[in-house]
Amino acid sequence: MIKIIENDFEQLRKLLNRTQFNTKEVNESVEKILNDVKISGDSKAFEYTKKFDKVNLSQFKVSDNEIKNASENLSTLLKEDLKKAFDNIYEFHKMQITDSYTLKNSNDIILTQRMKPIESVGIYIPGGTAAYPSTVLMNAIPAKIAGVKKVVMVTPPNQDGMIKDSLLFAASLCGVDEIYKIGGAQAIGALTYGTETIPKVDKIVGPGNIYVAIAKKMVSGYVGIDMIAGPSEILIIADQNANPKYVAADLMSQAEHDPMAAAILVTNSNQLAKNVIKEIEYQIQSLERKDIIESALSNYGAIVVTQTIDEAINISNQIAPEHLEIITSKPFELIDRIENAGAIFIGSYSPEPVGDYFAGPNHTLPTSGTSRFSSALSTTDFMKKTSIVYYSKAALNASKDSIIRLAVEEGLTAHANSIAIRFDKEINYTKSSRNDE
Repeated sequence: MIKIIENDFEQLRKLLNRTQFNTKEVNESVEKILNDVKISGDSKAFEYTKKFDKVNLSQFKVSDNEIKNASENLSTLLKEDLKKAFDNIYEFHKMQITDSYTLKNSNDIILTQRMKPIESVGIYIPGGTAAYPSTVLMNAIPAKIAGVKKVVMVTPPNQDGMIKDSLLFAASLCGVDEIYKIGGAQAIGALTYGTETIPKVDKIVGPGNIYVAIAKKMVSGYVGIDMIAGPSEILIIADQNANPKYVAADLMSQAEHDPMAAAILVTNSNQLAKNVIKEIEYQIQSLERKDIIESALSNYGAIVVTQTIDEAINISNQIAPEHLEIITSKPFELIDRIENAGAIFIGSYSPEPVGDYFAGPNHTLPTSGTSRFSSALSTTDFMKKTSIVYYSKAALNASKDSIIRLAVEEGLTAHANSIAIRFDKEINYTKSSRNDE
C-alpha cells in the first residue's frame, strides 16, 4: 500500500509531482463556464448548477429562515464546539492586525503606509462530502477581523437544494453577510463578474477541486485570490521513540482528504517504518474513507528511511510540505532548522487535526512546495496597503537634483521635467551616469 524508500529522493520527488498533469480539457471547460456566466449571468449559473449539482434551483440566496432552521437542527454540543473553535481562531488572528504607520521629517516630508480592509470578499466553501464548517471559520473570521464590509459565501447545494446545517451555523457565527447556493467554476465566475443576484467581489478565497482552483487562477487579476491550492499533504519526521500508532493515524488523517493527497513519513528507524505499515493495515479497516486512503497511500504515500534525523530535516526542507509533524525525542530542538513548511506540529500530542479544527492558526496553507515562498491565510490577506507621500517645496528643492539625475539616467525626461519645472530649472538631457573626466 505505502512504499518504503531508502535514500532515493528522486523517487520521492516523482511522487510529489502529482499536480503536474495535463489540464487542457479542464482549462477549456472552465474557460467556457466563466465566459458563459460573465455573459449570461444567473441563467447560465442556474444551468451549470443543474448540470453539475443535479438540482434545479429557483434562487441562489440562502434565506434567513434556512439559517435559523440550521441552528435549531444542530446539537447543542456541536454548536458549543464550533463556538470554542471560533474563539481560538479569533484570538490568534486578531494579533495579526497591522496598523498604519507614518514617518515624519519635521513637517517637510510625511510618508505614510495606510492599511485599509478590502471592501468585499467572496469565500468559496466546498460542498457535498467535503463540506467543512471549519473552513468557514478559517476564512470568514480573519476577513471580519480585518474589517471587510461585505463577506459573501458560496457553496454548492446538495441534490435537495440545501446547505449542510453546520456550514450555515458557522457562517452565521462569523457574521457572513450573504450566502449563495452555488459551487464549482460557475461560482467563481459569479463572484468575479457578478450576476443579477450574486454580487461581484474584490477578492476570492477558499479551497476547492481542480475546477475551482483553475477558475481562481484564470480570474486572478480581475479579482484578488488567496492561492492556488493543490491536494493536501503531510510530512512526518519521526525517530525510533515515536509511537507507530500515532504516526499511522496521522498519515491517514491527510490521506482521507483526496485520492491525490500525499502522506510521507521520514524516519531514521527501520523498525518504526515497519511498525507504521502494520498499524496502517490494521487501523484502515475501520475507517469510513478507506478506499480514498488506500488510493492516496498507494499512489502518493511514502516512508523514507534515512541514516539520521539531519537527513530527514533536509528532505523536509526540500519538499516544503503543507503540514509538518515532528515526533522525535527533542522536537523543539529541531524547529529552527525547518526552513519551509506551511504549519508545524510539535510532539506526540499535537496531531495535524488539532490545527484543522481548533488550535487557532489558519488551516488554509500553501501546498505543493509553495511554502518556500508563501504563507498561511491571515488577517492581512484581507487588507490592502496604500502609500501616502507629502513633500513641502523646501523638501522637494533639497532633493530635486538627485531625482532629476535618476530620471535622466533612465531616459524618462518627462519625469525629470515634472520636477524641474517647479523650480524653473533647465535639464541637462545628455548627462552621463559615468564619472566626469
